Amino acid sequence: MVTVAWAVLLGALTWVSVRDDGPTVREQRTLAQAGPVVDRAVGELVAAAGDRVVALAPDRIETGCRVTPLLDGATLERAVEVADPGADPRAVLTQIADRLPAGWRAGVRVTGDGPRLRADAGEFVLVAGRPAGDGLVRLTVRTGCRPVGAGYRPPAAQGGPEAEALAAALRALGGPTVPPQRPAAAPEPQLLAAPCPGGGDRQARTARATLDPAPEAPSRALAALARDAVLVDTPEAYAYRQDAVTVALLGDELTASTSCAP
Repeated sequence: MVTVAWAVLLGALTWVSVRDDGPTVREQRTLAQAGPVVDRAVGELVAAAGDRVVALAPDRIETGCRVTPLLDGATLERAVEVADPGADPRAVLTQIADRLPAGWRAGVRVTGDGPRLRADAGEFVLVAGRPAGDGLVRLTVRTGCRPVGAGYRPPAAQGGPEAEALAAALRALGGPTVPPQRPAAAPEPQLLAAPCPGGGDRQARTARATLDPAPEAPSRALAALARDAVLVDTPEAYAYRQDAVTVALLGDELTASTSCAP
Protein backbone atom coordinates (compact mmCIF):
# COMPACT_ATOMS: atom_id res chain seq x y z
CA MET A 1 0.00 0.00 0.00
CA VAL A 2 2.86 2.37 0.89
CA THR A 3 4.56 1.57 -2.43
CA VAL A 4 1.40 2.43 -4.36
CA ALA A 5 0.95 5.70 -2.48
CA TRP A 6 4.59 6.61 -3.08
CA ALA A 7 4.23 5.94 -6.81
CA VAL A 8 1.10 8.11 -6.97
CA LEU A 9 2.90 10.93 -5.14
CA LEU A 10 5.90 10.77 -7.47
CA GLY A 11 3.60 10.85 -10.49
CA ALA A 12 1.78 13.90 -9.15
CA LEU A 13 5.03 15.73 -8.38
CA THR A 14 6.37 14.96 -11.85
CA TRP A 15 3.23 16.31 -13.50
CA VAL A 16 3.35 19.50 -11.43
CA SER A 17 7.05 19.98 -12.24
CA VAL A 18 6.51 19.53 -15.96
CA ARG A 19 3.53 21.86 -15.93
CA ASP A 20 4.95 24.66 -13.80
CA ASP A 21 8.76 24.54 -13.89
CA GLY A 22 11.01 25.91 -16.59
CA PRO A 23 13.67 23.75 -18.19
CA THR A 24 16.14 22.51 -15.59
CA VAL A 25 18.61 20.78 -17.95
CA ARG A 26 19.90 21.98 -21.28
CA GLU A 27 18.28 19.09 -23.15
CA GLN A 28 14.93 20.58 -22.23
CA ARG A 29 15.53 23.97 -23.82
CA THR A 30 12.70 24.71 -26.20
CA LEU A 31 12.72 24.98 -29.97
CA ALA A 32 12.36 28.73 -29.57
CA GLN A 33 15.57 28.81 -27.51
CA ALA A 34 17.45 26.37 -29.76
CA GLY A 35 16.41 28.08 -33.00
CA PRO A 36 19.12 30.79 -32.98
CA VAL A 37 21.77 28.14 -32.29
CA VAL A 38 20.57 26.18 -35.32
CA ASP A 39 20.47 29.30 -37.50
CA ARG A 40 24.03 30.30 -36.54
CA ALA A 41 25.21 26.75 -37.26
CA VAL A 42 23.67 26.94 -40.73
CA GLY A 43 25.58 30.16 -41.37
CA GLU A 44 28.82 28.48 -40.27
CA LEU A 45 28.19 25.62 -42.71
CA VAL A 46 27.56 28.02 -45.58
CA ALA A 47 30.78 29.87 -44.80
CA ALA A 48 32.71 26.59 -44.53
CA ALA A 49 31.48 25.53 -47.97
CA GLY A 50 33.44 28.42 -49.46
CA ASP A 51 32.77 29.30 -53.08
CA ARG A 52 30.97 26.06 -53.91
CA VAL A 53 27.39 26.09 -55.15
CA VAL A 54 25.33 26.31 -51.96
CA ALA A 55 21.61 26.64 -51.22
CA LEU A 56 19.58 26.74 -48.02
CA ALA A 57 16.84 24.13 -47.74
CA PRO A 58 13.46 24.72 -46.04
CA ASP A 59 13.37 23.97 -42.33
CA ARG A 60 11.53 20.88 -41.10
CA ILE A 61 9.74 20.53 -37.78
CA GLU A 62 8.80 16.99 -36.79
CA THR A 63 6.28 16.56 -34.01
CA GLY A 64 5.23 13.46 -32.08
CA CYS A 65 8.33 12.77 -29.99
CA ARG A 66 8.35 12.89 -26.18
CA VAL A 67 10.77 14.81 -24.01
CA THR A 68 9.43 12.95 -20.96
CA PRO A 69 6.56 10.49 -20.59
CA LEU A 70 4.36 13.48 -19.79
CA LEU A 71 5.75 16.13 -22.15
CA ASP A 72 5.39 16.13 -25.93
CA GLY A 73 8.16 17.60 -28.04
CA ALA A 74 9.32 18.36 -31.55
CA THR A 75 12.54 18.32 -33.55
CA LEU A 76 13.87 21.15 -35.72
CA GLU A 77 16.10 20.46 -38.70
CA ARG A 78 17.68 22.88 -41.14
CA ALA A 79 19.86 21.89 -44.08
CA VAL A 80 22.41 23.22 -46.56
CA GLU A 81 22.76 21.73 -50.04
CA VAL A 82 26.23 21.78 -51.59
CA ALA A 83 26.96 20.96 -55.23
CA ASP A 84 30.50 20.19 -56.38
CA PRO A 85 30.33 17.78 -59.35
CA GLY A 86 33.52 15.89 -60.04
CA ALA A 87 34.80 16.31 -56.48
CA ASP A 88 35.26 13.42 -54.06
CA PRO A 89 32.44 13.68 -51.46
CA ARG A 90 34.79 12.66 -48.67
CA ALA A 91 37.20 15.43 -49.63
CA VAL A 92 34.37 17.97 -49.76
CA LEU A 93 33.10 16.93 -46.32
CA THR A 94 36.63 16.97 -44.89
CA GLN A 95 37.32 20.46 -46.21
CA ILE A 96 34.06 21.70 -44.72
CA ALA A 97 34.78 20.00 -41.38
CA ASP A 98 38.25 21.57 -41.23
CA ARG A 99 36.74 25.05 -41.64
CA LEU A 100 34.16 24.70 -38.87
CA PRO A 101 34.77 26.18 -35.39
CA ALA A 102 37.34 24.20 -33.40
CA GLY A 103 34.92 23.84 -30.51
CA TRP A 104 32.57 21.81 -32.68
CA ARG A 105 35.11 18.94 -32.85
CA ALA A 106 34.04 18.26 -36.43
CA GLY A 107 35.31 15.17 -38.17
CA VAL A 108 34.62 12.83 -41.07
CA ARG A 109 34.66 9.05 -40.94
CA VAL A 110 33.95 6.46 -43.58
CA THR A 111 31.07 4.08 -42.90
CA GLY A 112 29.50 1.26 -44.84
CA ASP A 113 27.17 3.88 -46.31
CA GLY A 114 29.93 6.28 -47.31
CA PRO A 115 31.62 9.26 -45.64
CA ARG A 116 29.82 10.97 -42.79
CA LEU A 117 30.51 14.34 -41.18
CA ARG A 118 29.67 14.81 -37.51
CA ALA A 119 30.01 17.87 -35.29
CA ASP A 120 28.57 19.33 -32.09
CA ALA A 121 27.39 22.93 -32.50
CA GLY A 122 26.68 23.26 -28.77
CA GLU A 123 23.42 23.37 -26.82
CA PHE A 124 22.87 19.73 -27.88
CA VAL A 125 22.57 20.68 -31.54
CA LEU A 126 23.99 18.03 -33.88
CA VAL A 127 25.58 18.78 -37.25
CA ALA A 128 25.83 16.02 -39.86
CA GLY A 129 26.82 15.72 -43.50
CA ARG A 130 26.65 13.03 -46.16
CA PRO A 131 26.69 12.55 -49.93
CA ALA A 132 23.25 13.10 -51.47
CA GLY A 133 23.71 12.07 -55.09
CA ASP A 134 26.14 12.71 -57.91
CA GLY A 135 28.25 15.70 -56.95
CA LEU A 136 25.90 16.68 -54.12
CA VAL A 137 26.41 16.87 -50.36
CA ARG A 138 23.70 17.57 -47.78
CA LEU A 139 24.57 19.16 -44.44
CA THR A 140 22.00 19.12 -41.65
CA VAL A 141 21.62 20.83 -38.28
CA ARG A 142 19.23 19.07 -35.91
CA THR A 143 18.06 19.80 -32.38
CA GLY A 144 16.74 16.46 -31.21
CA CYS A 145 13.44 16.25 -29.33
CA ARG A 146 12.64 19.38 -27.30
CA PRO A 147 9.63 21.14 -25.81
CA VAL A 148 8.08 23.39 -28.45
CA GLY A 149 7.75 26.46 -26.25
CA ALA A 150 6.88 29.53 -28.34
CA GLY A 151 7.93 27.62 -31.47
CA TYR A 152 10.66 28.19 -34.01
CA ARG A 153 10.82 31.52 -35.81
CA PRO A 154 13.14 31.47 -38.81
CA PRO A 155 15.37 34.51 -39.39
CA ALA A 156 13.73 37.29 -41.34
CA ALA A 157 15.44 37.54 -44.71
CA GLN A 158 16.74 40.97 -45.62
CA GLY A 159 16.01 42.27 -49.08
CA GLY A 160 18.58 41.22 -51.65
CA PRO A 161 19.20 40.35 -55.31
CA GLU A 162 18.19 36.69 -54.93
CA ALA A 163 14.49 37.19 -55.67
CA GLU A 164 15.15 39.02 -58.95
CA ALA A 165 17.76 36.46 -60.03
CA LEU A 166 15.26 33.69 -59.33
CA ALA A 167 12.51 35.53 -61.22
CA ALA A 168 14.79 36.01 -64.24
CA ALA A 169 15.64 32.30 -64.28
CA LEU A 170 11.98 31.37 -63.97
CA ARG A 171 11.12 33.57 -66.93
CA ALA A 172 13.89 32.00 -68.99
CA LEU A 173 12.69 28.50 -68.10
CA GLY A 174 9.06 29.33 -68.77
CA GLY A 175 7.75 28.57 -65.29
CA PRO A 176 6.21 28.79 -62.82
CA THR A 177 5.05 32.13 -64.24
CA VAL A 178 1.47 32.11 -65.50
CA PRO A 179 -0.80 34.45 -67.44
CA PRO A 180 -2.28 37.31 -65.37
CA GLN A 181 -5.74 35.77 -65.58
CA ARG A 182 -4.53 32.80 -63.53
CA PRO A 183 -2.36 34.30 -60.80
CA ALA A 184 -3.36 31.68 -58.23
CA ALA A 185 -1.53 29.00 -60.21
CA ALA A 186 1.89 30.56 -59.61
CA PRO A 187 3.55 29.16 -56.47
CA GLU A 188 5.11 31.68 -54.13
CA PRO A 189 8.91 31.34 -54.03
CA GLN A 190 10.42 30.71 -50.61
CA LEU A 191 13.00 33.08 -49.17
CA LEU A 192 15.30 31.53 -46.55
CA ALA A 193 18.09 33.09 -44.50
CA ALA A 194 20.81 32.35 -41.96
CA PRO A 195 23.20 34.74 -40.18
CA CYS A 196 26.79 34.72 -41.38
CA PRO A 197 29.55 34.15 -38.81
CA GLY A 198 31.13 37.15 -37.15
CA GLY A 199 27.99 39.01 -36.17
CA GLY A 200 26.58 42.03 -37.92
CA ASP A 201 23.80 42.02 -40.48
CA ARG A 202 25.35 39.75 -43.12
CA GLN A 203 23.15 36.85 -44.16
CA ALA A 204 23.27 33.83 -46.39
CA ARG A 205 20.00 33.83 -48.34
CA THR A 206 18.25 31.52 -50.77
CA ALA A 207 15.18 32.16 -52.89
CA ARG A 208 13.79 28.88 -54.21
CA ALA A 209 10.92 27.51 -56.25
CA THR A 210 9.85 24.03 -57.33
CA LEU A 211 9.31 23.50 -61.06
CA ASP A 212 6.67 21.09 -62.29
CA PRO A 213 7.69 19.54 -64.56
CA ALA A 214 11.45 19.87 -64.29
CA PRO A 215 12.92 21.47 -67.43
CA GLU A 216 14.59 19.07 -69.85
CA ALA A 217 17.23 21.41 -71.29
CA PRO A 218 18.07 24.05 -68.65
CA SER A 219 21.48 24.85 -70.12
CA ARG A 220 19.90 26.02 -73.36
CA ALA A 221 17.15 28.01 -71.63
CA LEU A 222 19.51 29.68 -69.15
CA ALA A 223 22.48 30.26 -71.46
CA ALA A 224 21.65 33.93 -72.04
CA LEU A 225 21.65 34.57 -68.29
CA ALA A 226 24.65 32.39 -67.48
CA ARG A 227 26.85 33.76 -70.28
CA ASP A 228 30.43 32.79 -69.42
CA ALA A 229 29.79 32.29 -65.68
CA VAL A 230 28.63 28.66 -65.75
CA LEU A 231 29.74 26.79 -62.62
CA VAL A 232 28.06 23.40 -63.11
CA ASP A 233 26.67 21.80 -66.25
CA THR A 234 25.79 18.12 -65.78
CA PRO A 235 22.67 16.02 -66.37
CA GLU A 236 21.89 16.33 -62.65
CA ALA A 237 22.62 20.01 -62.06
CA TYR A 238 23.13 23.36 -63.75
CA ALA A 239 24.46 26.44 -62.00
CA TYR A 240 25.87 29.84 -62.85
CA ARG A 241 26.92 32.99 -61.05
CA GLN A 242 25.23 36.32 -61.63
CA ASP A 243 27.21 38.97 -59.75
CA ALA A 244 26.95 37.93 -56.07
CA VAL A 245 24.12 35.44 -56.66
CA THR A 246 24.52 31.77 -57.53
CA VAL A 247 21.57 30.35 -59.47
CA ALA A 248 21.26 26.56 -59.48
CA LEU A 249 18.82 24.00 -60.83
CA LEU A 250 19.00 20.63 -59.07
CA GLY A 251 16.33 18.36 -60.48
CA ASP A 252 13.09 20.31 -60.11
CA GLU A 253 14.41 22.75 -57.48
CA LEU A 254 15.52 26.16 -58.71
CA THR A 255 17.48 28.30 -56.24
CA ALA A 256 19.17 31.69 -56.19
CA SER A 257 21.57 32.16 -53.29
CA THR A 258 24.07 34.51 -51.73
CA SER A 259 26.64 32.96 -49.41
CA CYS A 260 28.85 34.02 -46.52
CA ALA A 261 32.03 33.70 -48.57
CA PRO A 262 34.14 36.89 -48.61
